Amino acid sequence: MIHTGSTTEIPVHLLFRDAPEPAPVRLRPAVVARRADADGKVPRGQGAGQRARSAVPRVDPELVERPARVLPGLVGVLAGVCGVAGCAVTSWWAGVLPPPVAQALGPAAHAGAAGLGPAQWAAYAGAGVLGLFGFGGLARGRTGRAWVLDLFGRYRGTVRRTGLMWINPLLLRRRVDVRLRHWRGEPLRAADRSGVALRVTLLVVWRVRDTARAALGVEDHEAYLRACVEAALVRVPVAAPGAGQGAVEAAQDALTRLVAADTAPVGLEVFAVRPVRVEYAPEVAAAMHRRRIAALDAQHRASVLGSVVDSVEDTVTRLTMRGLVELDDYERKVLVKDLTVAFCAGRGEAGP
Repeated sequence: MIHTGSTTEIPVHLLFRDAPEPAPVRLRPAVVARRADADGKVPRGQGAGQRARSAVPRVDPELVERPARVLPGLVGVLAGVCGVAGCAVTSWWAGVLPPPVAQALGPAAHAGAAGLGPAQWAAYAGAGVLGLFGFGGLARGRTGRAWVLDLFGRYRGTVRRTGLMWINPLLLRRRVDVRLRHWRGEPLRAADRSGVALRVTLLVVWRVRDTARAALGVEDHEAYLRACVEAALVRVPVAAPGAGQGAVEAAQDALTRLVAADTAPVGLEVFAVRPVRVEYAPEVAAAMHRRRIAALDAQHRASVLGSVVDSVEDTVTRLTMRGLVELDDYERKVLVKDLTVAFCAGRGEAGP
C-alpha cells in the first residue's frame, strides 16, 4: 500500500487465505526514496517518468573577451631606433667602433674613448633591452584575424586592430581567425524518423564570437564544433532522400538550434547547419533500392489497370447505347473479360 511516499509490506498468505481469522502480523513501513537533484535536495512533485534536463556546458564566467592595451607601431619603431642609436653611441664612447667606421670618422672616433667599464656595459644593456623591446613587440594586425594575449597563464585581452602596432613582447600571442567560416566534413552517420541508417554530409556556417573563450575555454574549438555536430545528428532525425522541402527545413532548423546552443558557451556562433547530401547507408542502400523499384512497378501496374478498366467500360457503354449489340449479363461479362485481356495484352506489347 502506497500512501504519501511510504509503502507497507503485505504478506502473501493474506492474498490466498483459507482460514477465516488469520493470525495478526505486524507490518513494517518502508519509505520509498525519491530521486535527488544535483544539490542533494528532493524536488516536490517529481515523478519517476520525468527526465532530467541535459547539462549545459559552462566555462569560467570571468573569461570574457575584452580589448587589450597596445601602442601604435610607431612607438615600437622609435624605441628600436633609439636602442640601436644608444648601442652606437656607447661603442663610440668606449672606443670599440668597427674599423671601417673608425676610419670613416677619423680622429673623432677616438676622441672620447674611455674603454669598456661598468658604465659602458650598463649603457649597452639598457640600449639593447630598449632595442629588443622596441622591435620585438612590433606586430601586424590583419582584417579577420585577432590576437589573444596571455601572460604567464592569465588572459590579458584580445587585439582586433589592424595595421602596425606594438604589443608587449612578454605576452604570449594566440592567433584566432574571426572571419565567417564554413566547414563541410566527411559523411556522418544519421537516421530518419523510421530509424533507417543514413549518411549525411553537412555544411556548417560559423564564426568565432568570443576569442577568449574559443582560445582558452576549450582545447580546440574546431574539434569541439565537429563533436557537437555529431552529437546533434544522434538526437535529430534527418529527412530521408526524396523527402519534401518542409521536412528538410525542419531538420535543418533543429540541427542549427542544437549546435548553436552547445557551442555558444565556448564563444562560437553557428548560423546554419545544412545537410547538402543525404544518402542511405551502404548496408541498407540495396534494400531501399529494391523497395523503391517495387513501389514504382506497383504504381505503374495500378495506372495501367485503371486505364484498361476505363477503356473497357467506355467500349461496352458505346456498343450498348448505340444499339449495335444486345447483351445479357452473361454475354456482358464475357465481352468485358475479352476486352480486358485484349487491352492488357496490347498495352504490355506497347510498353517499354
